[in-house]
This record gives sequence, structure tokens and C-alpha cells, in this order.
Amino acid sequence: MSKINIQFTNGKKGNYNKGIRLNQIIEDLFPNTLKNYLAAVIDNTLIDLSTPVKQDSTIHLLTIQDEKGLKIFWHSASHVLAHAVKILYPDVQLGIGPAISNGFYYDFKFKNNISIEEFPVITNKMQEIVDRDEPFIKKTVSKKEAISIFKERNEPFKLELINNLEESHISLYTNNDFIDLCRGPHVPSTGYIKYFKLLSLAGAYWHGDERNPMMQRIYGIAYPLKKTLKKHIQSLEEAKKRDHRKLGKKLNLFSFHEEGPGFPFWHDNGMIIINEIVHYMRSTLRKHGYLEVKTPLILNEELWHKSGHWDNYKDNMYFTEIDETNYAIKPMNCPGGLLIYNESLHSFRELPLKYSELGIVHRHEKSGVLHGLFRVRQFTQDDAHVFCTPEQLNDEIDKLIDLVYEIYNTFGFTEFLVELSTRPSKSIGSDNMWDQAEQALSNSLKNKKIDYQLNKGEGAFYGPKIDFHIKDTLGRMWQCGTIQVDFSMPERFDLQYIGSDGDKHQPVLIHRAILGSVERFIGILIEHYGGNFPVWLSPVQCILIPVSEDHRTYADNICSEITADNIRCKVDDRDEKVGYKIRSAEKQKIPYMCIVGDKEIANKTVSLRKKRQGETGEIKVKALIEEIKNNINRRTNNQ
Repeated sequence: MSKINIQFTNGKKGNYNKGIRLNQIIEDLFPNTLKNYLAAVIDNTLIDLSTPVKQDSTIHLLTIQDEKGLKIFWHSASHVLAHAVKILYPDVQLGIGPAISNGFYYDFKFKNNISIEEFPVITNKMQEIVDRDEPFIKKTVSKKEAISIFKERNEPFKLELINNLEESHISLYTNNDFIDLCRGPHVPSTGYIKYFKLLSLAGAYWHGDERNPMMQRIYGIAYPLKKTLKKHIQSLEEAKKRDHRKLGKKLNLFSFHEEGPGFPFWHDNGMIIINEIVHYMRSTLRKHGYLEVKTPLILNEELWHKSGHWDNYKDNMYFTEIDETNYAIKPMNCPGGLLIYNESLHSFRELPLKYSELGIVHRHEKSGVLHGLFRVRQFTQDDAHVFCTPEQLNDEIDKLIDLVYEIYNTFGFTEFLVELSTRPSKSIGSDNMWDQAEQALSNSLKNKKIDYQLNKGEGAFYGPKIDFHIKDTLGRMWQCGTIQVDFSMPERFDLQYIGSDGDKHQPVLIHRAILGSVERFIGILIEHYGGNFPVWLSPVQCILIPVSEDHRTYADNICSEITADNIRCKVDDRDEKVGYKIRSAEKQKIPYMCIVGDKEIANKTVSLRKKRQGETGEIKVKALIEEIKNNINRRTNNQ
């Protein structure tokens, strides 16, 4: 029998018979540690540990510590959930059950809708399946046989999925008598899913389309260690307290109304936060050489054909008619910026040319996916488009990465997940262009010693990209920033510049966003801070609390003095006790609370109480103003 050479990414290697199963190799090279591994990656392909290895291979073993390993673990847990539900409700029809960013879900079409009161019964049945430690077995069948299997089991949603597949052979997974349509891979057996919890129940349209049947979606979470599950549940409880929708209402930041579903209504307190962020972004971008532009909300339909957005975003766009001509409300800012660039012929000496735009865009999101500020139909993108020569590309990417980190650090984000996505199977542009762009992106990340994940084939059709995920105080990751290199639009719009040789050349276009959506970013900030905004972002930065009506005039005078220094200050003149006013200010998360009575008037001071610190004693008004101003100007994040 012919031999094959196996190399593991941790340095271990061996020589084995062709066709040996991967788990047999692991038992040989890593004795007593097989249970630590969930699946593997061979030649950029995810595989089960039971897969036969038929050629020389480099193998990376996945554990629960790997993001891909964790997703496989969660996806396997969704199969256990589906199996349990199918046993308990034989008439249920199965939808899909993917891993998501914080666990898993499975969609079901029940004959009669269930409630969360039935979760304990489902949980017990799942535990029985886990305790039986049933192996997940992959089976490949013909498309015809797959159709026959799921037709016999009365699974119309699975049949629809199969009919939409182009493959002639279909991958199925079984454990015991349960069978599901799935590409895999899975953990070796159900026994790996030791600790789990069903979290919530929601309605979800099939394929997210309200024209399709309404399913019931069960969300869950699972981990191999009990303490990890407990920690996650505690984090979820904290997340509920920090829900930006609840805090947004409590702090009078924004609201949503039936008259405009998916369109946030910003209140005065919320507008203060928006304006502070916009002011910070504008001043920062000016320092980095950006020119701010503003493009129309509505542009001729032909422009969107030319840009390529029509093919990709038509179903998510809003349209109108002006003078019997079709127009579209912009879903992106890019084309308008390109029209400005083309207003004149630029010299290489003008490049790089950096246009920034805090542009309002509209996208028709399905009603079922709208979620507070995280998923809206109108939002503001902090877009920028950098036009540069190919020779400038490396340097401009370096500068953009520095800018991304500078801005994130200002808001208190210091931990990141960075991804580099490369050329997909369907793309435009020459091999040389792609090689140069990918090399420029990877060089910048390596030169700056930034760890990143490589997502092969996951770039945009017009160019590769870097995506930045920020970690909040609860350990959740949020994808916000992106740096994308684009060959498509410069070609489509015939962008040119005069080079040093006197000839016309096509510039490279870099799209970049840092906050992403300003609205979504504020939602993230609300939950990251738990509503305890740093002083520079707090809608009210200081409040004067007079002990009685006799102290009102002094409080008003102090408030005027503080306000004159551009500090947001107000007086609580309600006919309430001091303790009540303090508790009210604390609930509104106001950073500086100043109590004034007879003693303070005599000493020309205020008694200062700081958010989270409590009483700090008397302080002169000028010293108070200096402290607050210093805090604001440094944009410190100690809430």
C-alpha cells in the first residue's frame, strides 16, 4: 500500500498508509488528546476527524479555542436540538440550523406553535442524546436519493434547499436515526456537546422573506466546560441590562415609531452624542488630509447600473420618479464621490486624494431583521474614498490602519480581530492587480505586527479587503471598520490621472469606513459603556442640585459660569429632596453632580459627587471647570 506524508501545523509529522482516517493519525501522534480536537483543516478545507486522508497533506487541528472550531461545535449542537425536537414533535418540519456569532439556532415549522415553557422538555431530550454519545456520520448520496429521503420524511424546506443545489451529490449527516442535510463538518459525536442551554424563541420568515412561511427559531448556546457556559450566561444577563434599546429610552436618546419602522428618531440627548462623534471624526480626518464632500441622496437610476450596485443591491434599494425618469435613493455613497473626482483631470502630484463623506444612505431591510440601531433602514456611513497611484498603495494602507486604531482607541476599544479576505472565484481585474493589492494589505498587517485571520476567497468581486472587529467590555466582537481595494469602479467610471510620464493612468481606489454606520456604532457604544458615557460624550456633563429654593439663584449662577466654558450643565430645580435628585442624576448617568447649600454658598464652592465614585468633597468652581474641561479635551474613557 502506498504511503503519504502528513505534516501538522504544530510541527508533528508522520508517514502513513494512504486512506488512513485522520483520527487514527491523531491517536498515533497525539496520544490521549483526541478528545481535545473537534475537526480539522486540510488544504483550506474543513473536514471531520473521521475523514480518510488520501494524499500528502498539511493539517491544522481545530479545538474549541479556534473560532472555526467553536462554530463547528455550535453547529453540531444545533443538530442535537433538531434531533430532540423531531423526537418530541414528529410532525415538525425542519429549516436550517447554523452557528452564529454567539451560539446557534434552528428554524422549525411546528404544526402548533410551541412556547418557551416547553424548553425544559426539549432540554431533557437533548441531554439524553448527548448522554448516548451518538457518532455524527457523514453520508454522500445522489441528488435523486436525497430528494427521495426528505420527501419520505415530509421535509419541504429541505427539499427546496436540495433542489437549489447545483451539486450532483449531496452531503447528509446522521446520528442514530436522525438525518439532516448538511455540508459539515461536525464534532465526532453528540457526547462532545456536554453543557448547553436554550435561550430564546422568536419568529423568523423562511429565508428572511415575509412572503414565505413564518418559522419558529430556537436560539441556544453550548460549551464543553460548565464554567464556560456559566460565564456566558452571566454575560448574557449583563447584556440584557445594557440593551441599547432599553437604555436609549431610559436616557432619552432615540425612539422608534410605527410611522417609520426602521428609521430612528433622534432626541436632543442622542443628537448631542451624534454631533460630538461627528465633530471628533471631522477634526481627526482634517488632520489626516481628508477633504469632506457631500453627495445627493437621490441619483439617476443609470448611475447605479454603471456602478454595479444595481445588480447587487436592487432588492434593497428605494426608488422614485422625477420628470418621468427613474431615480434611486442611494444605498451607498461611492458613486457620488467618483463623479466629484471626475470633475477635473488630476495630476499625480495631487494624489493621494482623500474624500470623506458622512453620508446618509437608505437600504430596504426586511422587517424581520430590524433590530434597534443595529439594523435600520436609514443610517449614516463614515465613508472615505482614497484615490492613489499604484506606487502609493502600500503607504496609504499603512496610514489607514493607523487611523483605524487611533479612532477606536479614542472610544476605549483596544482589542481587535482582524481579517484579510482575498480574491473570490468570481472577480474582475488582472492577476497582477490582485497580487499587488493582496500583497499591499498583507504587508501592512505584517509590518505593523498585527495578527490576522486569512479568509481565502472571501474578498469582494472588485478587490481584497481588511475587516476590523472590535471587542466590547462583554467580550463580544463587532465588525465595524473595513479597508477595501477597488479596481472595478475606477474602470467603470473611467477615472484617470496624468502620471509623471505625461500619460493618462487609472488610479487605485481605496474604500474605507471606520465606524461603519454611525447609528450602529452608537448602539455598540451604549452597550459597551452600559450607558455610562465618558464625559466628552455625556449629553449632560454636570448637574447642579440646590438643597432648597433658597439656593436656586446660586445654582443658576454657577450653571451659567460652567456653561460659558462649553460644558453641558443644567440645574435640577424640582421640588424634591436632595437624595431623590441625586438618585435621579445617577440613573441618568450624569458624570458630575454638584450639591449646593448654605455651606457651599459661604465658601463659594460646590460639594462634588462623581458617577461611580460617590462624594469627593467640596471643590472651587474654577477647579471643577478645569477638571471637566481637561477630561473633555483628552476624551478620556473613565466613565
